[in-house]
This record gives sequence, C-alpha cells and structure tokens, in this order.
Amino acid sequence: MKQDMLIEEFHQGHCIRAYEMFGAHFVYEGVEGVRFTVYAPHARSISVIGSFNGWDVHANYLERIDHSGVWSCFVSGVQEWDSYKYHIEDQFGKFVDKADPFAFYSETRPNNASKVYDLGNIHFSDQAWMKKRSRNFDRPVSIYEVYAGGWKRNGEHPYSYKMMEEELIPYVKEQGFTHIEMMPLNEYPFDGSWGYQASGYFSLTSRYGNPTEFASFVNACHKAGIGVIMDMVPVHFVKDDFGLRMFDGQPLFEYAKKSDAESEWGTMNFNLWSEEVRSFLISAAIYWLETYHIDGIRIDAVSNLIFWGGNKDRGTNQGALDFVKRMNYYVHKEFPEVMMIAEDSSDFAKVTASTLDGGLGFDYKWDLGWMNDTIKYYETDPYYRKWEHNKINFSMAYYYSEKFLLPLSHDENVHGKKTVVDRMFGTYDQKFSQARNLYAYMYAHPGKKLNFMGNEIATFREFDEQKELDWFLLDYPRHDAFHRFFNDLNHIYLKHRCLSAYDYEEKGYKWIDADNNEQSVYSFYREDEKEIIVCVMNMCPIAYDRFVLDVPRSGSYKEILNTESSDYEGCGMVNPRAIRSRKKKEAGKFEQELTFKLAPFACLYFRCLKK
Repeated sequence: MKQDMLIEEFHQGHCIRAYEMFGAHFVYEGVEGVRFTVYAPHARSISVIGSFNGWDVHANYLERIDHSGVWSCFVSGVQEWDSYKYHIEDQFGKFVDKADPFAFYSETRPNNASKVYDLGNIHFSDQAWMKKRSRNFDRPVSIYEVYAGGWKRNGEHPYSYKMMEEELIPYVKEQGFTHIEMMPLNEYPFDGSWGYQASGYFSLTSRYGNPTEFASFVNACHKAGIGVIMDMVPVHFVKDDFGLRMFDGQPLFEYAKKSDAESEWGTMNFNLWSEEVRSFLISAAIYWLETYHIDGIRIDAVSNLIFWGGNKDRGTNQGALDFVKRMNYYVHKEFPEVMMIAEDSSDFAKVTASTLDGGLGFDYKWDLGWMNDTIKYYETDPYYRKWEHNKINFSMAYYYSEKFLLPLSHDENVHGKKTVVDRMFGTYDQKFSQARNLYAYMYAHPGKKLNFMGNEIATFREFDEQKELDWFLLDYPRHDAFHRFFNDLNHIYLKHRCLSAYDYEEKGYKWIDADNNEQSVYSFYREDEKEIIVCVMNMCPIAYDRFVLDVPRSGSYKEILNTESSDYEGCGMVNPRAIRSRKKKEAGKFEQELTFKLAPFACLYFRCLKK
C-alpha cells in the first residue's frame, strides 16, 4: 500500500522521500537480501549486475511493478559494500550499464559503480542541538566555506571525514565561526568540478570516507555547537555514460530538446518540468536533511533555474520556478528550522519571500551585488574613490528587498581573479590594511556572513582543489596577525547581539554619514535594546588626529575594534581610552559628536551602552 502511494506521488511530483522505495534496500523476504528498485519507463529489460553475482547480466532480472516504468527485484545474499549497476536494454535493443540514481554510496573515482549501504548504520546523539536550531534570522551566522579535499591534506591524500572531525571542528569553533558550509559532497567523477557536476544525488562522495563516518562528523559539529550547510546543484548533472544522461535509452532526467538539455558547463540540464525529476530532486534535498541532520542547503546557480540557460533575455523557466517553490515549501514543511539559501546573481524579485506570498521561498539570498561592488571599490585607487562612493553606500538602498547573506566565497578566489587580499589596491602593507578594513565592514553590515577557507589567513594563492591551504603563512607575522584579527572579529560579532539581531529590520541599522565622498569616510551604527556600535571606515591613506563625527546619543564610546591596532600589525594609531561624547554647538542630524583618532585605511567599532 505504501509503495503504491509512493509511486503515485512520484509521478505527481510530490514524492519527497522517493529514496525510501528506490535504490538498494536491505529487506527480509523469507531470507535476508536487498531489494533493488529503479525508474526506467523506456527500458525493454533491466538486470542488476554486481559483485554479488559475478556481474552476470542474466542472473537477476528486474520486473515491472506496473505500467508506470518502475522496475524492481529482490536478490538474496547481497552484502553491505557490494558494488552494482543496472544493465539496461533500451527500446532499440542496445545495452548500457548505469549507476543507481538513488544509490547511497559509490565506488571511488575513476570507478563509478554504486555500492550497497545500510542506512541503519547511521546514529546520532545530537538531540539537544536539533531542538534548539533555527533559521537564525535574529542570530549571528558566520559561515566557514570548505572544500573538503583542500583544507588540509595528509601527504598526497585529502583529510578523511574522521580527520576533519578531529581537526576542522576545533579550528572552526576556536575561530568563532558558527557554521561550516561544505562544497558539494554528493558523488562526482571530476575533481576539477569541486562537486558541482554531480553524478550521485543521494550518494555521499567516497573520497573522504563512508556515510557512517560523515554522520559522525556532523554529529560532532552539533555537539560543538556548529551547524552544517551543504551545497546542492539541482540545475545540471554530468554527461558521463554511467550516469543519468539518456538513462534508459531516451531523455529521462534531461530535456528532450538538445538546446535545452545541454548546459553552458558541458553538462546536462535537469528537465524541471518533469514531475518525476521534481520528485527525484526534492527527495534528494530531504534525504540529506533527514539522513545526515544537515542544517541548511545552499542551492547553486539559482539564476539558471529562474531563467532559461541563466539568460534573462530568454525569459523565465516557469517549470523550474514551480520546482523551486515546491522544494522550498516541502523542506520548510518537514524541517521548519532548516535554512534554504540561494546563490542567485539575478535581480529576480521575491527570492526570499514565502511561497505562500508568491515568492520562491528561500530563507537567504547571496548578495552578489554587494560582493561585486565592494570588491571593485577596494580595488580602486583611493584617489579615485570619491567618484566611486556609491559602490559602498548603494547596498543599503536595496538591502531590505530580500534577506541577504554577504559572501566572500570560493568564487572570489579562483579563475585568475586573485584572492580577496590580493585584490586590494596598493602595496603589500596597504593590501593587508584594506583587507582588515573590508572584513570589519562586512561584519558590521547587516546580513549573515560567509567566508571561504583561507580568507582568515589572507592567502595570496588562488584556490587549487589538489592542494591544501598555505598554512605555512602563519609562520609569517603579518599573516599570523591577520589570523588573530579574524578571530577577534568573529568573537566580537558573536558577543554583541546588535550586530545580528535585527539584520532584516530597519531599526537595527542607521547611516551617520553615507555621503562623505570628499574624505571617503563612511559611518553608520547598529543597535539593539542594550547598546549601539558605531562603525567608521576610512577608505584613504590619510590620518586624522582629531576626526569629528556625529553620534546618535550621549554617552561614553569605547573602541572595541581598530583594524590598525599594532596587535594586527597595523600602524598603532588607536583610541585606548573611552571617549565621552559632547553636545554639538550647531544643530544637525544628531545632537552629540565624538572626536577621535582615525588612522589611514582604518575601520573602527565604538561601543556605547544604553542606560
């Protein structure tokens, strides 16, 4: 009965746990064995071949369950970790061997067969975390984006899930990050795709260990108070013959029309108008959340979901939009505390509005406009910055239209762009000063934060998936000091609620001076019920011994961060004692003013308690 219901829901595009039926499942049917079930409506015949039957194409044939294209068979004696594929005969009498679309585990590349895995081996003890987690709208979120194969390596081999559990988690915790975002850990054949060209949407990549070990890693993250976010790519999949392309001899997962099916990345676009494909991908999202207790999913290349081929001129892809809305609806229905995050470069409206209000239903959207404008500004010669002033103040003109997340991700550290610190204008010293300024600005700006691994040590070498981070840089005082700065910045962000509690409410942020383009100095403040933090950013190599700034209230202002502190290898021009505001002689926006030292390229945080 349950099987019939799942099949019906699968064909209607509303099956959110299709993996409970499809794939390889240990069952008892008189004897112990595995039931294999696959969807292949165009196939003439299917057999399952594997290490358990000597890869004999005639040993174990599947039978059609009904006329809808679902095939199944039971095989006794199958053991966990056995490898298998489906041997499919198409309507033209041709044969092809395919990996299981619903496999929970796979062989390590270059091999590509599916492997039998018992999900019953996964156990968690993170009940306390699961009860208190949320979508974090009013909480600090500082995400550490990680490519698992390139954080640290054990000689020529990447760290395993177990090694990451032992070293990555304590590092992230000590550094003050709240979440780890893993670049795709679904199975994929080509290392150079970083996982974004997937072959197995339910299959944890075997590069770093097995599902039980990864579950242990997530469990340990939760025990340490760290959330885990996963990247997912429902736009496209690999062309490799063993995968989803022409799965049963005809287009099944991809569009039938070649121009729609083939993507700009040399991959195949999912046919998101197909109800069965929708069930497949929604089930994949639910699978990672349910099986591995993942706390958030970041959806890649959302602009390619919104518009045909990511091209606005071709118009919106309504079928893909319907899929996205349905996926976000079901995820939030089943897991109301999980974050859904859109990596979207378009100006499409209501990405983070509720599906019930006609939105796409994401919780957060990457603010790629902020990222691009900000980086371009910091790349600009300070002499010319007064003519580029709006690149910094423009973000708040549109900020409240969506729930934005500020990303300085892996995309800003690859493809000849240079790394974030190396993109700063000027000399070696100026690059470090401005990078500290940039990150202090980022953490004071409304919106959750994301930084790619290596940002925190100011690495100059672009990301390379075959190498670990340049940890030797910490032997150099300038990089070690930058690492300390990043640590302090994260902990200031965690400590002061006003920097995150009202990220998406206008009462949490106010400009002091957004228009001082002649000096290229910006100032604003964040506030909550207990305190305000004033942020002042000097974007030029000019020092001020007595800089006068209007402030929103009378009180004592203590400098809690100065990016030019000697502790960070800065010039040391700081304000060591709290400064009392004084009443202005002339009327203006505020009645109080503050006088302080402002170093070249410095970003300062002043804290004032509310009485």
